Parts: sequence; structure tokens; C-alpha cells
Amino acid sequence: MMKKMVLAAAVLAVMGSSSVMAKEWKQVRIGVEGAYPPFSWTEPNGEVKGFDIDIANALCEEMKVKCTLIKQDWDGIIPALLSRKFDAIIATMDITEERLKKVDFTQKYQHIPARFAAKKGSELKLDKAFMSSKTVAVQRATSMDTYITDNFPEATIKRYGTADEAYLDLKSGRVDYVLADSAAITDGLLKKEGGDAFEFIGPKLTDPKWFGQGAGIAVRKADKDLKEKFNQAILALRANGKYKEINDKYFDFDVYGE
Repeated sequence: MMKKMVLAAAVLAVMGSSSVMAKEWKQVRIGVEGAYPPFSWTEPNGEVKGFDIDIANALCEEMKVKCTLIKQDWDGIIPALLSRKFDAIIATMDITEERLKKVDFTQKYQHIPARFAAKKGSELKLDKAFMSSKTVAVQRATSMDTYITDNFPEATIKRYGTADEAYLDLKSGRVDYVLADSAAITDGLLKKEGGDAFEFIGPKLTDPKWFGQGAGIAVRKADKDLKEKFNQAILALRANGKYKEINDKYFDFDVYGE
């Protein structure tokens, strides 16, 4: 009798855990940044727009779930996910080994190389001796921040809460370079007033060690069912033409990458 009771308890425990894992996800809260155009930016009225926002809404429509977008500063976006302020992050976040220690990711939904930008006519040598006398601006806690910190610790590295702050310091001459996603630099710096004084410099940076395999949707490690729903929806958007429709609204190339 005792063995049967223990077995029954074990079965109920498994059933209980399975029911938790099989959450229906009728509502999903998504963390977005709102300060990284063209992926996301905040209008004067507080509305958040951009590629990431349109992708988030399209994915929710495909998954047939009600989504709430929650604006969150980049610095605290992973801690906010882990503390359950929201259920997923759609904010051009590279899938890297370091982040995978804390959260899980879907497959990529875009992949854009990082680039340096500088005043036209500037020189760039990616060696420690040259970089030791240079000042580089990056957004704090990004893949670009990690790349510079790991490869050129002798450089003066200035870290900012938003990319726009980094662009302002480049324009004012307080830094020599900005390092960010190439599409973000194009939209946030080169296409803006005064941007014609600046240009990309140096190679495209795509090393998976620092830049991962592209940007994915971050979820908590326990929410594997939500991850799978997003994965299926990403594939569906790619197949039904909705991804291309959103892509072409912001870019003249396929931001999904190879």
C-alpha cells in the first residue's frame, strides 16, 4: 500500500509540473527598449515605434495572444525579465554565451554586423598600440561593450545608457569612435542632421564569440513553451511575407542575414 501511495504522489507531482510547463500563454508581456532607432524609439507622446515593435506585434498576432509592450532601460532589461516584470525581451539582443547563462533565446530574428563610425578621414587600426590612445563610445552592457573591453582594454571606453548619447559625444569630439549595430548607426547618426560629416570605418564585426548568432527573443529558461511559440511564429512570418513587409519598411536589405 505504501509503495502505491508513493507512486501515486510521484505521478501527481509529474502531472502538476507538466501542467505548469504547458501554460497556454494567452497574454504575453514583452520588454522593449525604445531608444535604439530604427529598431525602437520613443515618440514625443510616449509611443514606442520601430522594427522591433512591429516584429513584436506581428509575432503576437501570429501566436494569437494578447501582448503588452513594456518599455525598459537597456541596463536593467535582463534583470526585469528574471524578476517577471515581463515574459520576453524583443530589443535587438544578441544571442551570446554570456547571456545564455542567465536567459534562454529563440532562434535569431535578425542579424546585423557591428561597425565603427568616426569623423570622415579618421584612421582606425584594430591593434592594441593604436587603440591605446583612442576613445571609443559604446552602449553599456551590449555586445559592442564586451568586444571593446575584451580586445582593447587599453583604450578609453565610454559607456552610455543609450546609443543617442554616444552619437552626441562623437559629434562633439569627446570620443573618437562609436561602435554599434551598423543599421542603428545609419539611422541614428549618418542619416541625421550633421551625419554627413561621419562615416563607417573598419571591418564589419560578426565574430560569434562576441556578437553571437544574431539577435533573438530572450525568455526565462523555464519558459520553453513560450520560446517554442515564438520560434514557430518567426518561421511563419518569414514564410508568409509579413517579415519582408516589416523589413522593407525600415531597411533596403534583408536584416535577417544569411
